[in-house]
Amino acid sequence: MKDAAPPIDVSVLVNTYRRPRHLAIVLESIALARATGVMIEIVVSDDGSADDTAQVVRDFAAHAPCPVRFTSQPHEGFRLARVRNEAARLARGAYLLFLDGDCAIPRHHVAAHLARRRRGTALLGFCARLPEATSRLLVPENLSFTSLADLVPDSERARLSRRHRKAWWHSALRHPTKPRLAGGDFGVWRDDFRRVNGFDERFVGWGQEDDDLGLRLRAAGVRLESILDRTFSLHIWHESDPTATPRWRDGPNVAYFERRGRLTACRHGLQERAAADVIWGLPDDVAATPLGRELLRHLAGARLAPPGAACEIDVVIRPGRATFTRPAECRLAIHAVEACPDSALNAAADQVLVVPDLPHLAAALDAAGTRPPPTST
Repeated sequence: MKDAAPPIDVSVLVNTYRRPRHLAIVLESIALARATGVMIEIVVSDDGSADDTAQVVRDFAAHAPCPVRFTSQPHEGFRLARVRNEAARLARGAYLLFLDGDCAIPRHHVAAHLARRRRGTALLGFCARLPEATSRLLVPENLSFTSLADLVPDSERARLSRRHRKAWWHSALRHPTKPRLAGGDFGVWRDDFRRVNGFDERFVGWGQEDDDLGLRLRAAGVRLESILDRTFSLHIWHESDPTATPRWRDGPNVAYFERRGRLTACRHGLQERAAADVIWGLPDDVAATPLGRELLRHLAGARLAPPGAACEIDVVIRPGRATFTRPAECRLAIHAVEACPDSALNAAADQVLVVPDLPHLAAALDAAGTRPPPTST
């Protein structure tokens, strides 16, 4: 009988798309990042590159000092949240270290995370930008006798130092939204990542998926701290991605990111959370109307919070007389078309759904917790 394989302690998750040269350098930098007595695996997740990406991973895996796994998906637009989740689904490590496929790491990077990590905390890194000329000279074969950290310009070190000081100050103040999580370089316990259901895959297009994850980790009680005083990654120069917007606020996901009623465990993440998987709060008069009775039918078998107890989604329906009274992550107002407008209820709600007829209720429940803010009435 074969001995069981030793448990994986750290999974380094690398996302990539159409940058095989950069990926080869990043993978070699990970191979050189040793941590004594620790089992590491590398998971490469590709967004459907039609180039040499898969071959680069196969060639690297043939001589890598640790297990290497690869996954790819059809390219249907910029789906970074899903790409990162795909890597996390394959990961076996207790600790997940996320890394962009154009960001190499110094040799002490993994060891720095291991030394600093503790339960209930995610460690936030960031990248130093290597100049174009330096980036063009990098090749995987030379990394074994190259100190990547020595290639970082002083201006970049100063920039990361300022970022760390701000992050430390925000953490000390228990700021509700800062420091912000940058998805291309951070570490988190797999249990914490699964508790919030990973990245929200409704983020399609450039931006905000990592900000959203940071807010939900905080809501789950995870503390976010900078590790930039110990280590950082090194961004290998390339031309700007055409999907990236000049300003954060110009991104296609801003409206969704700024929605009210954000669920700590998103509904479209590592797992698809159907209505039956959500903890609901229902009004006392739910059985008094056809819409309410249909709601009860659709939520048969779902987890219902006791009267007044906290829940994920608290529902008030119209027609009806109930109001929002319990603690909830999302306050949902559901209106039948024939119900009179209730501007006060809509103002108190995080999300408002209008159900044109009873057969549409199932789709409305599937959309709960994933809608932008209600418009004023």
